[in-house]
Amino acid sequence: MILIIDDDIAVRTSLSLMLKQAKLEVASAATPTDAFDILRQQTIGLVILDMNFSNNTTGDDGLKMLDIIKKRYPSVSVILITGWATIDLAVKGMKLGASDFINKPWQNAHLLQSVKTILNLSEKVTPSVNTRKKLDAQFDFSHIIGEDPAFLSILETIGRVAPTDASVLIMGESGTGKELIAEAIHHNSLRNKKPFIKVNLGGVSTSLFESEMFGHIRGAFTDAKFDRMGRFEMANKGTIFLDEIGDLDLSSQVKLLRVLQDRTYEVLGSSRTKTVDVRVVCATNRILEEMVTKNTFREDLLYRINLITLRLPALRERPNDIPLLVHHFLKNMSEIYNRPLSITPDALKWLKALPLPGNIRQLKNLVERTVLVSPNDKLQLIDFQLQYTPSVKSNSQLPEVGSMTLEQMEVSMIQRAMAFHKGKISRVAKSLGLTRSALYRRLEKFEIPFSEEE
Repeated sequence: MILIIDDDIAVRTSLSLMLKQAKLEVASAATPTDAFDILRQQTIGLVILDMNFSNNTTGDDGLKMLDIIKKRYPSVSVILITGWATIDLAVKGMKLGASDFINKPWQNAHLLQSVKTILNLSEKVTPSVNTRKKLDAQFDFSHIIGEDPAFLSILETIGRVAPTDASVLIMGESGTGKELIAEAIHHNSLRNKKPFIKVNLGGVSTSLFESEMFGHIRGAFTDAKFDRMGRFEMANKGTIFLDEIGDLDLSSQVKLLRVLQDRTYEVLGSSRTKTVDVRVVCATNRILEEMVTKNTFREDLLYRINLITLRLPALRERPNDIPLLVHHFLKNMSEIYNRPLSITPDALKWLKALPLPGNIRQLKNLVERTVLVSPNDKLQLIDFQLQYTPSVKSNSQLPEVGSMTLEQMEVSMIQRAMAFHKGKISRVAKSLGLTRSALYRRLEKFEIPFSEEE
């Protein structure tokens, strides 16, 4: 059941009618006292809470009540609603646990979408241990490779949130597959028949941001010779994927915040306000919380885009998925290049041990480069070693104290030296200050693959 708390009878009546038409159960209260009576007596899943009572316009009444509700009834979701909205008020409300913040006058479609999304996400789900086979039977993850338990947990979350309209923030290092995850969210959503529009915000200059995102009309500026449709209009009824959102400058963040908050915008050169119905998925390799503390990313924008946050693991955190990815790449390349490609076990073992700071993208590039250069259809260890260039960054940084044992560091140094010198034993031994026989003993001890050829 949904509880509406507002001292204005017109607001309560209007909201009740809208929600009942959507076949949702509704109760309403004009005062905090009445509201807490209902919360004690009935099972409430969502509260729509006015921020101001009587003549107070500071929002303090609503914040105090929100704090009490979340402490007494932590499982109850809250949508804040006010006609006296400020950025600080929205941020304070989100910090206290509000799920959304909506301004009066509201748009029925936007508010109803928010209500349904929050109710769907708050439904209790029985914990389960899903295998990749079970997940594939329920969802379309055909382009995503991986069976690591932590990664499967992410896929399970995607399957659960995809049918909602919840905003999703995908975080992770470069090359971890954030775009593929965004596409999976769209393909498993109720919007999958509508457009999926990708925007790399890192490549959009400040001067062109409004034109690119909201469009422009002919004559809006010197070079505007034709009308242009913006990305948000292209994505209407579908999903917009805002990649590299951490690269967006502060002035553009303000413009983006408005359309995400009100679902309204103006085409550049026009004074007419347009509305948009769109699912928003964002991605970044930056740590936005740190950017907020440095005042380079707006805190209110962060709260607007991260109702659900997915943190993708680096490839080094799921090494058992590396062989699966390599075989997947080789299968695709076999079809593209019309070659019966395969790989030797020692080459696969060597690839699995690489640091790969560029993650899946780096692994794919290495495999494809090796396929193109090597005359062998069965790729050998030496084929990959000849094409691998170690990252300067990965070789120059020492691990944190306590993160590796001396033996693990020794293994890592030998692997890096083998990769850097392309498996040439004499050069590897010399660079490590070892004799050839001492190096051979370590290679055998640590089961590091090598070729007898020099």
